[in-house]
Amino acid sequence: MTINTNGLILSQIAQTATEAAAIASAKLSGFGRKNDADQAAVDAMRRSFQTAPFSGKVVIGEGEIDEAPMLYIGEELGAGGIKTDIAVDPLEGTKLCASDAPNAMTVVALALEGGLLHAPDMYMDKLAIGPGYAPGLIDLDLSPTENVTRLAKAKDVPLSEIRACLLDRPRHAHIIEELRKAGVGIRLIPDGDVAGVFWTTEAFRSGIDIYFGSGGAPEGVLAAAAIRCAGGQMQARLMPETEQEAERARSMGRDVHAKLTLDDMVPGDVVFAASGVTHGSMFDAVHFEHHNAHVDTLVWDSFNKRKSRVRSIWPDA
Repeated sequence: MTINTNGLILSQIAQTATEAAAIASAKLSGFGRKNDADQAAVDAMRRSFQTAPFSGKVVIGEGEIDEAPMLYIGEELGAGGIKTDIAVDPLEGTKLCASDAPNAMTVVALALEGGLLHAPDMYMDKLAIGPGYAPGLIDLDLSPTENVTRLAKAKDVPLSEIRACLLDRPRHAHIIEELRKAGVGIRLIPDGDVAGVFWTTEAFRSGIDIYFGSGGAPEGVLAAAAIRCAGGQMQARLMPETEQEAERARSMGRDVHAKLTLDDMVPGDVVFAASGVTHGSMFDAVHFEHHNAHVDTLVWDSFNKRKSRVRSIWPDA
């Protein structure tokens, strides 16, 4: 077996970064201070990247340089090495962490330079399923009913055994109504649509078969990295709400009407890592015992077709 050393190096960098951020934010879980928890995760992740053996550039981050002092888009990090695109959500679910609610996590995707879509900060319509299905099974241009019908047929189950996930937002009311009429079960989540897409990659664990609806475009690219590693399917389309947003997308070379495929969002190999902060559908929470932090992490490396679940212990955390 041939080992791709880039994948191994990036996997270790991603794992260390998500675990450091998870520990930092978990110390503030349940205290109602979502901004402080987010800042703690950002600071810890940034410190981890600063000494990592790569030449990284943030392409999906906490905002533009004038909006975010840490991990801003365009920021360069690392001690030198592989030229790498960085996509991060240092704390996916800041409100969830603040209230110690389920499914807060930290997320990183790393690809070789040019390997991640530079997505403008606007809404993106998303549709995703996990691995094991014939290519082209789902299509963003089809109705929700047609997509779940195709999925149920492929799984050889009735529609009542399909579970869809959507953000609980008024803009999704028409999709929810249509899916309920079709007889599909729905999990509505308050925040964290990276997690919602991510859940489809391990439906046996999460109970989620398909993801629908709109959320942030940067989060869509992070989610696409997970789908790429898992061998699932995803399509998306940018949804500018103003002419200014549409013009910004065009200035980045994006066709706001185009249907984006997985190859558009993550054209090459990628490493995806996520660590649990609070307990959830895919992770155990960080817990502290005898001055040690115990962290539950998934690291997926498409360079080497490797998927790892890691339970780390950080001393004196």
